[in-house]
Amino acid sequence: MANSVARIMEESHPMLILLVEIHVKAEHLEAFQEATLENARNSRREPGIARFEAIQREDDATRFVLMEVYRDAEAPAKHKETAHYHAWLEKVTPLLAEPRTRQWYHSIDPADAGG
Repeated sequence: MANSVARIMEESHPMLILLVEIHVKAEHLEAFQEATLENARNSRREPGIARFEAIQREDDATRFVLMEVYRDAEAPAKHKETAHYHAWLEKVTPLLAEPRTRQWYHSIDPADAGG
């Protein structure tokens, strides 16, 4: 991840966007949502996070995407050091139907991902 983050920042993209795809076991939807909403609320308070959204797929309630928009290359690592991230990870890992997948993006419009 560090190489892709550094490359995006070198290419003059001021914000980094991480999409995390999550598949939850159906019997654990409520627990997953509770933990994720708490993590999202706390994440939005971090100075390095411009935006943090948790979205649920319309046609499959067991599938979610977290959209995390970071202000700089250091912010993702700082986020992973927070107590709320560690608490979320500990709570949700056993609730997952399969491992999370993650992809890094950058904004092309608006160019600064701020609007």
